[in-house]
Amino acid sequence: MSSSSVSRRFRFLYRFYFNGARLQFWFSQRIRPAGICALLVTSLASFMCVGQPKNSIFQLFCLSFGLVVLAFIWASLRRASVTAEIKAPKYATVGEELRYSVHLSHAHHRTQYSLRLLQVPPDPRPSLLEFSQVKEPCEDQRNPYDRAMAYYRWRWLMSQHRSFISNESSAAFDLPSGKITTIPMTLTAQKRGVYLLENLRLLMPDPLGFFQKSRPLTPPPSRLIALPKRYALPHIEMPGSSTFRIGGEETSNATGNSGEFVGLREYRPGDSLRQIHWKSWAHTGKPMVKELEDTFYPRYALILDTFPGSNDRMIFEEAVSIAASFIVSLDRNEALLDLMFIAEHAHIVTAGRGLERTEKLLEALAAVQIEPIPRFDILTNSVIRHRDRITSCLLVLNGWDNERMEWIKKLKNTGIPMVPMIIGKGEPPKSIQGYWIDSNNVARDLMRLPSKLSST
Repeated sequence: MSSSSVSRRFRFLYRFYFNGARLQFWFSQRIRPAGICALLVTSLASFMCVGQPKNSIFQLFCLSFGLVVLAFIWASLRRASVTAEIKAPKYATVGEELRYSVHLSHAHHRTQYSLRLLQVPPDPRPSLLEFSQVKEPCEDQRNPYDRAMAYYRWRWLMSQHRSFISNESSAAFDLPSGKITTIPMTLTAQKRGVYLLENLRLLMPDPLGFFQKSRPLTPPPSRLIALPKRYALPHIEMPGSSTFRIGGEETSNATGNSGEFVGLREYRPGDSLRQIHWKSWAHTGKPMVKELEDTFYPRYALILDTFPGSNDRMIFEEAVSIAASFIVSLDRNEALLDLMFIAEHAHIVTAGRGLERTEKLLEALAAVQIEPIPRFDILTNSVIRHRDRITSCLLVLNGWDNERMEWIKKLKNTGIPMVPMIIGKGEPPKSIQGYWIDSNNVARDLMRLPSKLSST
């Protein structure tokens, strides 16, 4: 469906809400709460003076009006030549406060007083097509007027698009000339993804605190990756953990050799200096190294279902969070972990035993989205290609239906132990095969998981 086919009602409402949000943002950047109170007092006093002129009310009007005009002119005349640089960590976590700093330098010859700093998030306003098509959850239960005006739908879409929440700097600061000032800042990521911190605003209020000048700063963009939120998990043992696989060439990527000593041999180029047997070298005159047996370890696969399942997008977001929780909780010092999912094509990201760090897997989850067309056959082929080195699989499913039931049956034919985690809403279906996680009680259901997960 194209935007040209949207009804006139939605076009009018969209323009009204779109421009209203822009106007609200503009005023919020320039009028402080004390200024709103001063404007209300001025307006009220002006109405009370009409027809009933009283000295006290007229004096109140003159005083409040004079203060408002003075504050407005003072804020409008404030000037500053400021450069900024954002110093932020690479990662943030959804729902957790992130602390970072901004370095400011002021080139003007006079010190600027009582300044504040604000990091503005990207524009959260939805598109016209999204506003006309995407419904708010439980919108059908609202009264006819609310459904016709679609205001709550607009608010919900705005909250879904808001990438992070950022407040003003905790306290007003002064900016002396020719010095670098470090300002502590905080933000809280609201949704996973990759963002650029670049829209800084320098707020310069008047001495009365009624109005402020909002001056945009243009620092070099700072890239921030908002990782999915994670849940606490009990100690979990995957099935097949006692069936160790031979390390082979991949073992050479480990951080150290842990096998038993089996003998000595002559040094070969590429051998670790830590394995040199110095006494034998001194005795034979040739460099000798200790030979260790092959290292054995399990290798797990975590398969994330990125295909359409439940109509509630929040269920998919919970599925991503659950996958992230297992990635962090599984012991990667004694195992390898393969993250498999479909994003246009099959992706496999591996971490553990000297390979990629956990953050690499979480970065992949931060950017994953729902695929429009289910392609379970591609995921099945990926598992089949790697079944010889996989100890067991953890499946994180976005809902439950007959298609997913048939998919699990095909995966079971590979001979690999499968542990399905199905995320849905409410009570589990009767045909469920695996562990049911209620999207409204994810933390509770995860803590109820047994210490030894059983395969289907």
